Amino acid sequence: MSKNILLISSSPRQQGNSDILCDAFMQGAEKAGHATEKIRLAEKHINYCTGCCSCIRGGGSCVQKDDMAELHAKILAADVLVLASPVYFRTYNGQMKTFIDRICPIYSMIRNKDVYFIISAAGGRLPVNSTVESFRVFTGCLSDIREKGVIAVTGVWDEGGVRGSKTVQQAYVAGANA
Repeated sequence: MSKNILLISSSPRQQGNSDILCDAFMQGAEKAGHATEKIRLAEKHINYCTGCCSCIRGGGSCVQKDDMAELHAKILAADVLVLASPVYFRTYNGQMKTFIDRICPIYSMIRNKDVYFIISAAGGRLPVNSTVESFRVFTGCLSDIREKGVIAVTGVWDEGGVRGSKTVQQAYVAGANA
């Protein structure tokens, strides 16, 4: 059965390590016959949540006029969500946090999805573990979410340093099995 897979890449670098892992995941998923789309948050105009609570009173829409409304529709239509981020101070980066905060208008509508986390860290396992836990805090606010996998690479400082690693193959296989 073909699935609709939405990858959210928060890497500010177009060929950053987490972004490369997204591409490998996509290649595997496409080879398996799934429809994929990667959203690079760095290429979107997404404002910070202002905490105005208009989305709660407004039936799931935000008063801000930016690219998030388009992303809301894509999130709701996806069967599989892939959240990808480099590690900044033991958690996902600011682009991912802003994206997550702006899901507030639709979070109660997000249900019955498989999720994968893709994480790249210059440091060791500790930052990966805390980043996974941060993602789980978010997905724990959603309904009927099934965590299907964590694809993580550590010790990669340089842009593109993940190329040729076993983690690229792991991302490909995860996509193929999504």
